[in-house]
Amino acid sequence: MGIRLTQAKDWMLLKHVRLAALLDTPTAFAVSYQTAANYSDEQWQVRASSATTEFWLAICDDKPVGMVGAVLSSANRYNLIGMWVEPAARGSGVATQLVAAVKSRALEKGHDRVFLEVSSDSIRALNFYLKQGFSPIEEWEPLDSHPHITVQTMVWTVDSGCQ
Repeated sequence: MGIRLTQAKDWMLLKHVRLAALLDTPTAFAVSYQTAANYSDEQWQVRASSATTEFWLAICDDKPVGMVGAVLSSANRYNLIGMWVEPAARGSGVATQLVAAVKSRALEKGHDRVFLEVSSDSIRALNFYLKQGFSPIEEWEPLDSHPHITVQTMVWTVDSGCQ
């Protein structure tokens, strides 16, 4: 199993895993399945090129089993986004490796914090991020794709000791 940053040539793998994620947990992401399914091949190629948002894939036997993204917000926050691991690979350490890739990239780019948003209803995700050194902060907002769901911001800092 390996973790790798996507390139434009990985667009079909990224599309496959992203659509699987949106079908599996449709209320966990800021975009709907229908929106993502309507992206053109060119849009997927741009997304996979890591030109603006960077994506990492967890690959096992030439098949994507997980993904995570990172993007710099307009507030200059390095944000972990789009985290997902297929059900058969959960609990295997894949998620920890994906988060480690984002933390490492944040440090390479000079950021001492990584932010993310998670629904308080997602107990498994919330507990996982706590184990990865993220702490909740008092920032709440509606999820773009499902405004009736509120997400809370969590932050990891270099000095938290969990890298």
